[in-house]
Amino acid sequence: MNGLINQKAGEPDRDIVLLGRSDAFHRVLDLIDRLKDLDTPVFISGESGTGKEIIARALHYRGARAGGRFIAVNGGAIPENLLESELFGYARGSFTGALRDKPGLIEEASGGTFFLDEVGDLGYPLQAKLLRVLQEHEIRRIGETRNRAVDVRFISATNKNLDREVRLGRFREDLYYRLRVVPIDVPPLRERRDDLELLLRHFIARYGEEIGK
Repeated sequence: MNGLINQKAGEPDRDIVLLGRSDAFHRVLDLIDRLKDLDTPVFISGESGTGKEIIARALHYRGARAGGRFIAVNGGAIPENLLESELFGYARGSFTGALRDKPGLIEEASGGTFFLDEVGDLGYPLQAKLLRVLQEHEIRRIGETRNRAVDVRFISATNKNLDREVRLGRFREDLYYRLRVVPIDVPPLRERRDDLELLLRHFIARYGEEIGK
């Protein structure tokens, strides 16, 4: 087994490749196989570039929720004042420019998987709202008074040390433990030297085919 996951090539969101033969990487593959059909929140940690979103996609598309949507959001790439409306949606007239009702991305992911990358970059107010989603399985759009049930498998990731962020008071401890029900620690490539030749051959073949050489 070389650790290859390649599901339904040709469909961009399903063309998932995970390559590795090292023991460290096979521990990750084993966790994916054991967790893919569960609704348990998964917390993926690792340095930038280690493939955290690819692992989240593998959990979704190889599992029981593959028929639903996979929605990914980078919490560090959207300004804080816009992120709340993106995640939770809003009612028409709730603020200037809200010309219609709009569901948030968590609501859009209902029936599937919601992946929040760089969760460590969220501010405290959003952390509290996210905690409610995990505890109560419901959201409230900005400007509404009623809650809406959501059926979402929640996967989060960060390259920050959230233990340290909790100790410094920058991240809620209760949310941390809600997110980190099952952790997957993705090792950097320098700890996967057995995988180097396999990865090099894969990318040489892939990009050689793209440029016709």
